[in-house]
Amino acid sequence: MKIVAIGGIMHESNTFSDTPTDFAAFSHTSGDALFEGWGETHHEMGGFIQGAAQHGYTTHPTLMASATPAGRVTDDAFDRLTDTLIQQLKAAPKYEGLLLALHGAMVVESYPDGDGEVLRRLRTEFGNELPIVVTLDHHANVSEQMVANSTALVIYKTNPHIDQRQRGLQAGKLMMQILQDGVNPTQALAKPPMLLNILYQNTSTPPMNALLTAARQLEEHPDVLVANVAAGYPYADVYEAGPSVVVVTNDNPQLAQNEADRLSEMLWNIRGQLTLDLPDAAQAVKQAISLVGEISNPDSSQQSPVILVEMGDNIGGGSPGDSTIILAELMRQKASGFVVVLYDAEGVQRCIQAGVGGEVSLHVGGKSDNRHGTPVPIHGNVRLIHDGRFIETEPRHGGQRYHNQGLTTVVAVGDSLVVLTSRRQTPFSLQQLYSLGIDATAMQMIVVKAAIAYRAAYEPIAGQIIEVDTPGLTAVNPLHFTYRDVRRPLFPLD
Repeated sequence: MKIVAIGGIMHESNTFSDTPTDFAAFSHTSGDALFEGWGETHHEMGGFIQGAAQHGYTTHPTLMASATPAGRVTDDAFDRLTDTLIQQLKAAPKYEGLLLALHGAMVVESYPDGDGEVLRRLRTEFGNELPIVVTLDHHANVSEQMVANSTALVIYKTNPHIDQRQRGLQAGKLMMQILQDGVNPTQALAKPPMLLNILYQNTSTPPMNALLTAARQLEEHPDVLVANVAAGYPYADVYEAGPSVVVVTNDNPQLAQNEADRLSEMLWNIRGQLTLDLPDAAQAVKQAISLVGEISNPDSSQQSPVILVEMGDNIGGGSPGDSTIILAELMRQKASGFVVVLYDAEGVQRCIQAGVGGEVSLHVGGKSDNRHGTPVPIHGNVRLIHDGRFIETEPRHGGQRYHNQGLTTVVAVGDSLVVLTSRRQTPFSLQQLYSLGIDATAMQMIVVKAAIAYRAAYEPIAGQIIEVDTPGLTAVNPLHFTYRDVRRPLFPLD
């Protein structure tokens, strides 16, 4: 039976953040622990493992490392992780291919194209003959170096990312076609000169759904192995920033380039639809309070909760998770029945000192920097102290099963709840609230610090969703940022 090595190093790096991502920020597993920690997840790593039985190969685990999005990865962390991956590959039993999970938007202090550098180092060590099939996040800023140093790229087709396991299976199947059937992948890259606003990266709605439908249809062509459309990651000021198309064919480079160019032209042609007209925090909270008032009317068809999306503090995009912009408005406008989750390790310790039932007066959030508001005073009672661990069993953005937001406390402020965590936690799972005894469906308003990824969990329970144009490291409008290293001209910057 053929042996295929599996591994991965994943990070989405926000270059506008001053918070470096060091080695301690990464969780990493190796050996049999990789099977135990990732085998049952909805991540592509789970797909790699499942594919062993489904496609007739044995997997050998190496390193799987990932960290919550933040600033650039330090050189030290990058070198240690890539060196570990290479050494584990050198020590592995004879294998015939490598299935590798990368993000595609990792930026390292000395390497703007971190993922491309991983692949370059692998090629330097193991040569060009080793088949390397790579999965990438839908937000990848795909580079020529990634294409040149991989045998084939397989990119998520959904945002929120709920197809990661399927893409892992697709990558495993392609690997077997290479090893057993003599398939010869040839891939072509096309990049329209644009940044795709994060607001329009939902693959279930226009304009992106048409692009992904076209990609899926293209994969029905007998010579097309994979058709990829990546939305790109606009919060990385690097040359490769922006959406990409990568088409992989069986030994047909001209077809690959022609189809990549065609889909790229489709991307370019949607730029006129990328308009922004979102309320600010004051307008959004006022609207939410009005909607809640309608809900209380017995004759109203309006349902709760109202979801307020704090776009400028999108944790999944690398923001600090402690913005108080919307919370301050909720307090100022005397809203009730809301829940807000904030990263505030100092506040957690104050609540632990007070104990469950204890009365606390705190200044919460707004402590990471000066871009996300100032600390907001709250007064209430500690309702719960929790270890912050929870499990998500459904396909959700990120694909992970086990989550840990660190020591967590819930403070009751009137009939509203302020949740304080010791670690930043992306709001991709309702279990984040349910594990704390909070019935999300019973709340009138919920603030989520995200952009698109939360939808897989929250859209089914939402009465109304209000996307809010708030300032911060993930502000929805690219014109809020000063780009220095992207290629120019680039829409909408020019």
